[in-house]
Amino acid sequence: MAEALVLGFGGRAPKDVLSVLSRADIGKIVPQRSQKIEANLLSAPYRTFLNNSREEKQSLLIYCVPASISEYICFQEEVSKVRSKIVALGERNVVALYDTHLEKIVGASVDDVLLALGGDNSARANLASSALAALAAIDNEVANYIKKKDENVVIVVGSGGREHAIAVALAKSPLVDKVICCPGNGGTEKEGGKIVNKGSGQDNQTVIAMVKETSASMVVVGPEAPLVDGLVDELKQSCPGVKAFGPSKAAAQLEASKAFTKDFLEQHGIPTAKYRNFTDVDEALSYVNSLDENDRQVVKASGLAAGKGVLLPTTKEETLNAVREIMADKAFGDAGDTCVVESFLSGPEASCLAFCDGKTAVLMPAAQDHKRALDNDEGLNTGGMGAYAPAPCVTQLMQEEIEAMCKKTVEEMAKRGTPYVGVLYAGMMLTPDGPYVLEFNCRFGDPETQVVLPLLETDLYEVFEACCGGTLDKIDIRFREETHAATVVCASKGYPEKYPKGMEITGIEESSAVDGMKVYHAGTKVDENGVVRCNGGRVLAVTGISDSLKNATQLAYQGVRLLDFKAPSSKESFLHHRSDIAKRALTKKLRIGVLGSTRGTALIPLMERCKEESIPVEITAVISNRKSALILEKGRSMGVGVRTVFISAKNLTREQYDAECTSVLLRSGVDVVILVGYMRILSKSFCEFWANRCINVHPSLLPKHAGGMDMEVHKAVIDAKENESGCTIHYVTEEIDSGPILIQKVVKVEENESPESLKAKVQAQEGIAYIEAILKLSAGGVVSYASAGVDIEAGNRLVDLIKPACKSTRRNGCDADLGGFGGLFDLDAANYAGKDTVLIGATDGVGTKLKIAQIVQQHKWVGIDLVAMCVNDLIVAGGEPLFFLDYFATGKLDISQAAEVVCGIAEGCKLAGCGLIGGETAEMPSMYAPGEYDLAGFAVGAVKRGKILPKDVAAGDVLIGLTSSGIHSNGFSLVRKLVEKEGLSYDQKCPWDSSGNTIGESLLTPTKIYVKSCLPLLAKGLLKGMAHITGGGLIENLPRSLPKGLGAKISGHPSLPKIFKWLQKSSGLNDTEMLRTFNCGIGMVLIVAPENVFIVKEILQNEGEKGVFDFGVVVNEEGVSVDGILS
Repeated sequence: MAEALVLGFGGRAPKDVLSVLSRADIGKIVPQRSQKIEANLLSAPYRTFLNNSREEKQSLLIYCVPASISEYICFQEEVSKVRSKIVALGERNVVALYDTHLEKIVGASVDDVLLALGGDNSARANLASSALAALAAIDNEVANYIKKKDENVVIVVGSGGREHAIAVALAKSPLVDKVICCPGNGGTEKEGGKIVNKGSGQDNQTVIAMVKETSASMVVVGPEAPLVDGLVDELKQSCPGVKAFGPSKAAAQLEASKAFTKDFLEQHGIPTAKYRNFTDVDEALSYVNSLDENDRQVVKASGLAAGKGVLLPTTKEETLNAVREIMADKAFGDAGDTCVVESFLSGPEASCLAFCDGKTAVLMPAAQDHKRALDNDEGLNTGGMGAYAPAPCVTQLMQEEIEAMCKKTVEEMAKRGTPYVGVLYAGMMLTPDGPYVLEFNCRFGDPETQVVLPLLETDLYEVFEACCGGTLDKIDIRFREETHAATVVCASKGYPEKYPKGMEITGIEESSAVDGMKVYHAGTKVDENGVVRCNGGRVLAVTGISDSLKNATQLAYQGVRLLDFKAPSSKESFLHHRSDIAKRALTKKLRIGVLGSTRGTALIPLMERCKEESIPVEITAVISNRKSALILEKGRSMGVGVRTVFISAKNLTREQYDAECTSVLLRSGVDVVILVGYMRILSKSFCEFWANRCINVHPSLLPKHAGGMDMEVHKAVIDAKENESGCTIHYVTEEIDSGPILIQKVVKVEENESPESLKAKVQAQEGIAYIEAILKLSAGGVVSYASAGVDIEAGNRLVDLIKPACKSTRRNGCDADLGGFGGLFDLDAANYAGKDTVLIGATDGVGTKLKIAQIVQQHKWVGIDLVAMCVNDLIVAGGEPLFFLDYFATGKLDISQAAEVVCGIAEGCKLAGCGLIGGETAEMPSMYAPGEYDLAGFAVGAVKRGKILPKDVAAGDVLIGLTSSGIHSNGFSLVRKLVEKEGLSYDQKCPWDSSGNTIGESLLTPTKIYVKSCLPLLAKGLLKGMAHITGGGLIENLPRSLPKGLGAKISGHPSLPKIFKWLQKSSGLNDTEMLRTFNCGIGMVLIVAPENVFIVKEILQNEGEKGVFDFGVVVNEEGVSVDGILS
């Protein structure tokens, strides 16, 4: 099909390009790396859908020439594609290039392109030759740059996670040769490549000396303190050739003084809360006392207070105390010499960062962070415990409003003689009256940087260069399309109060190896042995990057679960993180846009429910084709947060009008469109664009009386002598009143009913029906496999997450890859080819131990259990485990939970030396309660026929016992009952364990895998038999490895470990029942000829077995007898 491919325009939408696309006979327009094309094409004066009803005559490729050398280098594949299109022109192909510097189509006008599309060969050839010449000119420019290029060194000042993220982004630039972090952290030290650490401080003189020593071309200042101390000013004086990214000391007043900022905002009409500044404590207290009791205030220290100088009292008394704390008690030192008291604003907060060049500003995608230390926004304020971007609460319209505020700030700062260069961080409150500025910061936010910069597509170095050179309007700052990022901060336990340092950080390599994940360091250092250790309160920020916020968040938490902070002398984890990052955003309100032509009576119930906030829905746009329609008054009554507009249809086609309406709906962030008394027929393009997202109410029980309107429908019902009528909410399709039905409400038609009285009855139900339909939509109104509870994409995402773990289990015979229909294993490669090879299969589960894992939310260890239960059974036959498969069943797939389990399975496979070559994930809604899952494992091994065990067991053979790691995976139904009987919970400290572990942690100790210690014995033929002590204990399992007529006499059973003593005391079981129920401290029994006992014990000790016991002997009497008392 002929189409227009619009390539590489990013955030640009040039008028000439839009004009071509709106005027050409092209039926389908496909933007790639051109985020702003669609929104601008829909709006006036172009009013064009990407898919429209025009007849196609030609195919068009319109390409935005790379605006910089870096963009040209990074997108060489794209440039090559364009070249090939130019030189392979067919009769129906037209290629045009757009030059951003010239702000025009290369070598042609809009009319020339339209002529070419109309079949003019001369115009088409001229476009082709001009395009090739333009690309050749860039080739020459790049060649000259390479010839003249000197080493380009950038210094990043700071040591936090923000600076790590900046350094990583800069290192991606082909224009940068080295990034020096001053002083940096453990992450930047370990990063390698272009990134190095240098120096131990970040004071002005240290940075200036480093610039001179390294001949750096640019300095990027991360933290606010050096900016407020005038580092940029001193760099300009001492190193005039260096570019300094960051505001001057005078411009940094926007952060250094909240009082200055409040005055500035008020002076220039930028929305902010009502406020007063005070330098006298008594005046401040008097002002607070004069306020109404319900007039809640926020109290701020004006100066820098390490992000902690904002107090949020809830009563007048608390407000008075807050003023005293700041001004009289000097809780924040000199920062509280001036105090700001301002009105409390309500609404979602957003962190909005803008690049600034002293003249203008370009806003990045909005982020939201989590300040409180604990879940549900509880606990003390911190520097930030997590963030995500783009923030769903910020619509395109809000984004435009906030960017306008930032631009005005930069413009007004320039007029003051203090041009603002760097990043302007606007803390915004999204109130019902629109966005308000809470505060400004003069640098990147932390942890916002860790989610915003991964979304940046433009070369960060070029952005910084443009900011420093005042040419921000000359480059295109673009961000990755349909990409989201979420970061979870891992802090030292105790933060933001007293916290320990020096703990070893484990799991960084495993976490960093997962696709789409990046671990940014903050408070870390590398010791003399190369070990990364904690060196601050906020230690790491684990960022997930994916195609949706949900997937990005799950990815981040998957990374967090692989990490830990451990002290040498303690088993306690010192890692703290919040578990609810992005939770609110993932359950955001459904945004409704309304199209109406009349009074809008059916909208009233929905408006009331939205105002009460009793439903997860908000109305964000009301549009009418009639200027006097009363529905517009209803829209305005909901406040400025609802975009309420009249759009004239005069001189517009149906499709053009619908395109302009769609433009407004998109800018308002609308998810679903509802039609309320809308007296227009919708175009095919509109219906396709909003398919399954647009609903209408019809005043009858469809399909009866379809196509009728208003009173004629009610009259038709009465004339047909029907005894019931009502209203129908249905999806809108091109065929009128024929879309799938969502909701119907029925009313009775009385004997003497009039059309007017029937209309009143039906109309009373329409608002209620709309609410029910919208709630159904918000819960997923379309019946699909996903809405039935099975998320195919989640399954695919899980496979991507666990692939690295499965790859790590490779061994001879398998590549441990996933994704096929079955796993393959090459016996020949594993040295098991030939007729004498016998395969061994073993299958098992983990039992109700899973319940404990699900309660305490620790899933890795049960993965190891699953492998252990299978391979320990398998080696008893004398074989070597070769490969493993797993089965994971759940009601609703939690990707991070499932990935943690599979990572545990992979860990178990590595301990057993077998490859994890496949598995099955079964999502079965209604079969399992939320959060529950079950596991099954399947191990396959091999043994040479002559080495199958048991073999030649005889009376007098010696039994050797190997210790267990704990309860292993049997008997947990009883264990859980005993925990309940004793009134204990799994998060309490263990009554049997002095190490400080909780009951849950102790019980989840994974089953010991005996493979690696026993395989050498099997290889040397030193074992006659083995018994895995699982369900049924010693008494039931040992006889399974003894020939008929033989038994065992146990004379050397060790004393019960503490956990088994507690179980026996709580349960009241005697020794025999304990031995029949639990392993009681012995997990594997080996049967050895007397002459081989010494060498067997020696090999076991060399293989790391610490608990090896002379356990007993084989006797000529069936059964198992145990001498002595266990305890």
